[in-house]
Amino acid sequence: MSHPDEKKTHTYEDWLTWDGSWELIDGKVFNMSPALTSLHQYIVGELYFALRTFFQNRNCYVFMAPFDVFFSESGDFQSPDHIVQPDLSVVCSKDQISKRGCNGAPALIIEVLSPSTALKDFNEKFNLYQKFGVQEYWIADPGNRTVHVYALQDGSYQVRHLFTEQEMVQSSVFKDLQVPMNKLFHME
Repeated sequence: MSHPDEKKTHTYEDWLTWDGSWELIDGKVFNMSPALTSLHQYIVGELYFALRTFFQNRNCYVFMAPFDVFFSESGDFQSPDHIVQPDLSVVCSKDQISKRGCNGAPALIIEVLSPSTALKDFNEKFNLYQKFGVQEYWIADPGNRTVHVYALQDGSYQVRHLFTEQEMVQSSVFKDLQVPMNKLFHME
């Protein structure tokens, strides 16, 4: 096992040989190793609980990182082009779930920002999720106590909502899904 050269372009075959936890987007590698803050983990836990409660008995499955999501330009998931570990993934097609993770776009992905991931979440991951058809993408921002919700329309994220901590996050895709934000960013 080894570590990738972060200056080079890599493939799935390279990814299989690395120590640690890495994401691969457009041949670029991103280290997932830095320890997450307790607030980050708290927010992920609160969102997981809300999603798990909502999707119970609805034929959708909620996963939290570490959980690999594979995207393939050719549809060949034995050798995918991109591998990410979203903080939360909602998969509504059981056929996409394998022992390794999720093959193709989950219906909903949520990322919780940290200083080291903010640019990647708003840029590389935003573009990747849009390109491969993730129906809805949430970015929870603990620093600004907001949640950005993006929903696909005609192949791009045209529906954009910004929710503040006094509001309820409202899904555009799952009409009945609402998450109160009043305690989301506060551990009490």
